[in-house]
Amino acid sequence: MMLSLETLIGEAKQAVMSFDAKKTVDVANRAVAEKVDLVKLIENGFTAGMMEIGDLFEQKKLFLPHIMAAAQALTAALNILTPELEKTGGKISEGLGRFVICSIEGDIHSIGKDIVAIMLKVAGFTVFNIGRDVALKDIIQACKDNKAKYVGTSALMTSTMVNQKTLEELLRKEGIRDKLITNVGGAPVTQEWANSIGADVYSENASDAVAKMTKIAG
Repeated sequence: MMLSLETLIGEAKQAVMSFDAKKTVDVANRAVAEKVDLVKLIENGFTAGMMEIGDLFEQKKLFLPHIMAAAQALTAALNILTPELEKTGGKISEGLGRFVICSIEGDIHSIGKDIVAIMLKVAGFTVFNIGRDVALKDIIQACKDNKAKYVGTSALMTSTMVNQKTLEELLRKEGIRDKLITNVGGAPVTQEWANSIGADVYSENASDAVAKMTKIAG
């Protein structure tokens, strides 16, 4: 029996919000079997559920153990879906350029950034996912070491957004800002913020990031 993408999206979101790793794995496996759009499933289902958990956490209706449990449930699904996404990009050359990506210093969130990294790799970028809560000096060093053409940072809290601005300033001081295309994203980040700090690209979500970056690279 064919399962609609909308049904799976609803189940994925609910599974994350109920901290049910067994269910997220089940949804992921069925999605692969049914050959539905995995990107839409991740963004509108699994990630949407995680974002709602994050909102409830901000409202102090949930606590850190809930965040961790939801993240574990989401990660269980991504462990299945990531190889499938990478298969679709297997025949694409990595000729679009070297891309350093991370969660900005002070920010421990990584799931959204990891999804962007996967999709950029599928699109044909050579991606260096250097982790979360990465010190600004280490981001700069990674750009130098990997001869990056692009650098993307994610900030999920207003308190860490300011480090995206500081990174822009430090890249200029290091004399490498004009060699890079900078991309900023994360729940509180906006186009206005990107404009105000001098970032080249604002990405609303993973699909937006890939669309904008491939257009620039092309």
